[in-house]
Amino acid sequence: ITSSTAENTDAATAEGEANAALVPDNVAPDFGNLEEELGLTNEIDLGASSYIWQEKYQPRKPRFFNRVKTGYDWNKYNQTHYDHDNPPPKTVQGYKFNIFYPDLIDRTKTPQYSLESTKSKEFCIIRFHAGPPYEDIAFKIINREWNRSRKRGFKCTFERGVLSVYFNFKTHWYRK
Repeated sequence: ITSSTAENTDAATAEGEANAALVPDNVAPDFGNLEEELGLTNEIDLGASSYIWQEKYQPRKPRFFNRVKTGYDWNKYNQTHYDHDNPPPKTVQGYKFNIFYPDLIDRTKTPQYSLESTKSKEFCIIRFHAGPPYEDIAFKIINREWNRSRKRGFKCTFERGVLSVYFNFKTHWYRK
């Protein structure tokens, strides 16, 4: 091992120890990874499918970059039982999907998304369809009502080969 490799290994070990020192002893190191706990970052397998155009073009999955927006719901119950030092559990508040289609054959057709139901009422599937040479891609998301206002973060655009679908869930404010 060269000295620079040993230094890099020592630096990585020191950085990992510093990050571990920031996490209190009574908290698991992977605390806060709500996306992974709920399985929300995983792509859904749609199974083998054949396309009319697959003889002419090699079907392939598009690249994607997704984000799950999580945060705290400061409703009346949480305000009385939690504070900023002891926050309530994080909840999923929305999603950001960026699907990359740089090599679309027919650029006049815009890629589309559709929602499908699942066996569970808690979740649904969002499916993205673009056309040749791309296969459909799907993700399991939480089944809640979307806030479709642009002021509240909704965005559905297809620009420069990137389909962007951003949405937040509606928040319900309770009044007496």
